[in-house]
Amino acid sequence: MKAVISTQGKQFSVTEGDVLFVDRYVGSNAGDVIEIKDVLVVGEGTSAVIGAPLVSGASVRAKILENKRAKKVMIFKKKRRKGYQRKRGHRQELSVIRIEEIAA
Repeated sequence: MKAVISTQGKQFSVTEGDVLFVDRYVGSNAGDVIEIKDVLVVGEGTSAVIGAPLVSGASVRAKILENKRAKKVMIFKKKRRKGYQRKRGHRQELSVIRIEEIAA
């Protein structure tokens, strides 16, 4: 069974067993099970149920495999001939989740 979910401002098309990299769930640890209630579409083909905007009673259960940080992204600002340079880095906090069950 397929589903389209919305979590942390992003939409994902998922099936059972998929592994996703999403923004970190605050206060969660590896091994925790989370339930995502924001389900936009459940099913596939002619049996698909489309929510307006959400499918009532549908949920997706996922397990957090690990919390980690993404690769560093460098931010470099410069104004030519002015002697102005700034170099900063940023590492996004991520949660790796696996979709366990899609309930419609």
